[in-house]
Amino acid sequence: MTHHASLARQPPSTAGPLRIVAVSGSLHRPSSTTALVAALARAVAGRIDARIEVVEMAVVGPQLAGALERGAVQAAAVQAIEAIEAADLLVVGSPVYRGSFTGLFKHLFDFVDQRALIDTPVLLAATGGSHRHALTIEHQLRPLFAFFQALTLPVGVYASSAEFEGGRVRCPEVLERIEAAADRALPYLSRRPAPVRPTAW
Repeated sequence: MTHHASLARQPPSTAGPLRIVAVSGSLHRPSSTTALVAALARAVAGRIDARIEVVEMAVVGPQLAGALERGAVQAAAVQAIEAIEAADLLVVGSPVYRGSFTGLFKHLFDFVDQRALIDTPVLLAATGGSHRHALTIEHQLRPLFAFFQALTLPVGVYASSAEFEGGRVRCPEVLERIEAAADRALPYLSRRPAPVRPTAW
């Protein structure tokens, strides 16, 4: 994997809206996972001035086909990668597939600069056929973003297929958890991390 020159996470600007990038690892459209990460992003945006960009693997995935290094990635996928690297807040989610996130979701993050997400707040989410897969958030997603030294936020949100209706989250308990996740995210969005020293990496 080719790495690029961004060495330190820049704190969010106070001059403009927060940049929220919601990444859905689902390979289908429409998607419950996309609905969930979009709902989380909207919940945060309802509490703080923000703009939302949604990255869908169903759209970006084909642009990664055959790429083994970043220089071979097609333009549409490069734009998604650059949006992820520039985010003030990431909201990431994947359907659970064979006990983990989808392969293309991981493939996308293989091209993200390993220093670009240092101290970036990340809200974690996942969907699956039943609640037996809920710990995927803790056992799969949280370690992935720990590698990036991102700041994974305390409340993750899992939703099963039965908790969606008409392409939206309908379960009151999941909706309540989405609101709790947004509330708990706010203190982390107002802090400015200390500059990252190259020797600390």
